[in-house]
Amino acid sequence: MNTATPPQGHPARPTRATKRVLLASPRGWCAGVDRAVAAVEKALELYGAPIYVRHEIVHNKYVVRTLERKGAIFVEQTEEVPEGSLVVFSAHGVAPAVHAEAAERKLTTIDATCPLVTKVHKEAVRYANEDYDILLIGHEGHEEVIGTSGEAPDRITLVDGPADVAKVEVRDESKVVWLSQTTLSVDETMETVDALKNRFPNLLSPPSDDICYATQNRQIAVKKLAEEAQLVIVVGSRNSSNSQRMVEAALGAGADAAHLVDFADEIDEAWLQSVTTVGLTSGASVPDVLVDGVLTWLAERGYTDVETVRTADESITFSPPRELRRDLRTPPVDNP
Repeated sequence: MNTATPPQGHPARPTRATKRVLLASPRGWCAGVDRAVAAVEKALELYGAPIYVRHEIVHNKYVVRTLERKGAIFVEQTEEVPEGSLVVFSAHGVAPAVHAEAAERKLTTIDATCPLVTKVHKEAVRYANEDYDILLIGHEGHEEVIGTSGEAPDRITLVDGPADVAKVEVRDESKVVWLSQTTLSVDETMETVDALKNRFPNLLSPPSDDICYATQNRQIAVKKLAEEAQLVIVVGSRNSSNSQRMVEAALGAGADAAHLVDFADEIDEAWLQSVTTVGLTSGASVPDVLVDGVLTWLAERGYTDVETVRTADESITFSPPRELRRDLRTPPVDNP
């Protein structure tokens, strides 16, 4: 009889002799990432290398390296792009000033901003035009936050978590609205929103939830894994906000341990000590080939029983950027 006591705060799990993997579904690439990566690949096909990309097209080492081998050149600033060249703006979006810089340099642009990020940009413009103070919940320095803030810099104040709430100053407490970075933890965001509402009872919420569907779905899935898995592995890069939030969500949901890795060879075998159930998922900018690599690595160590844990079905697709549609002759098929 097994009388082992589960770790404090973690529900008892069924005892299983078989080493198994719980594989999250949905996981990996979302519609916005698929659209952005495809935009660079199609641009390379249509126009030839080199194609310049401002910032990483998505936050994933493998994707960036793969596109570099095909002829993409990643730059941090618009001024690094030779005049008259073609530049792709990343899925995270850019501020209006960047579009202006590109026009000054006579650059041909392809805007691969995720449509869900574009939605937040439009909300920022709308509320700024209505003279609201906009409290943008997000992480300082993240490309998406920089791009959104640039839509209305005189009206937007960044709130980087609940600890920032006490420092917020507004002109009129009756005209305050919150927006958020799309890749945050849902729990963290709502904790910040609650703290803001305590300070500003008239705080207005955006017309729709700014946390993107893929971020929410992946966080729900990883929490489900954490109910049974002693160890949760999230495949994703360190600079991927949504991947980092998934690790936090797994730990918050009761997993004994959770780790973020780019590739299978980053897994420490010591993590597997006394572990019978491993939860496996990946961030929204991660291709499934990297998850397959982890599955192979785990199978070589006895984790051959793989069970898919499905928590949602995703069917959303986005059409290519309009600049590409003209040359691809593909009609818009957005299904947000």
